[in-house]
Amino acid sequence: MTIHFEKHHAAMLLKYSGISFISGAVNHGFFSGERSLWTAGVGMLLFVMGAVMAHRLEDGPEEGRTKLWRTLLLGAMLSVGLGFFTGGLQHFPDSPQRSAWVVPLGFVISIPALAWSATYDWRTPSTVYAVLGSLMVAAGSYGAWQWLERHPEYLGTHAHAQEGHGEGHGDGHGDGHVGEVPLTALKVDRTLEIRMNDEMRFAPDRIQVQAGETLRLQVFNDGKVPHELVLGTEDEIAKHAEDMKKGGAHDAHAHGTGVSIELGP
Repeated sequence: MTIHFEKHHAAMLLKYSGISFISGAVNHGFFSGERSLWTAGVGMLLFVMGAVMAHRLEDGPEEGRTKLWRTLLLGAMLSVGLGFFTGGLQHFPDSPQRSAWVVPLGFVISIPALAWSATYDWRTPSTVYAVLGSLMVAAGSYGAWQWLERHPEYLGTHAHAQEGHGEGHGDGHGDGHVGEVPLTALKVDRTLEIRMNDEMRFAPDRIQVQAGETLRLQVFNDGKVPHELVLGTEDEIAKHAEDMKKGGAHDAHAHGTGVSIELGP
């Protein structure tokens, strides 16, 4: 049978594009609602198209429809498994809690999908590999999740957004308040460090932000008493300043549509 390079290359592009789409659905689709389902669906379709093309190139029409349906089913399984595995790994810092089960699940799904999609001599070493590999991937994913929980400075943008609290202040170690609005930015243009002190001063005291720019704020309290940073409209800032002058700054109070960040000393 004559091998056509261009057709094999097209089949490869379709399959890997499908994996990429599913990987994207796992990474970013969870933050975009219904779009994730469409992204994953397109990915599965592309992968299956590539698998069918490769099936026809390698086996020819004499193999019959039975093997074609088998290729479709196992191709869908393999695309999901590889998409989950690669997608979870790619953005583990953005969503460690979810990736802790997405990565092992993708690994487990990919094993039978690959084993059944081709003729392999399944032996005892294959079983050992499947069991030990699954356990190692699961343990590694869980360990990475726990490590990132203890080192939040390495978490991605999504992970910080998921940790926001909507009510009550923490124990004085810097719990952020972002209301009900989740942070969904996948790209941060720049990080700004803001420091507070007991003289009620902020450094820097003025910032400039361009339209459409995504800014990450890192706030530090260099003083000995708790301080609060409020982002909001001019009226909200003025009202908060009056509350501070009256000595009620550290009591529970509303911030309207603004954002409040409390930091302990």
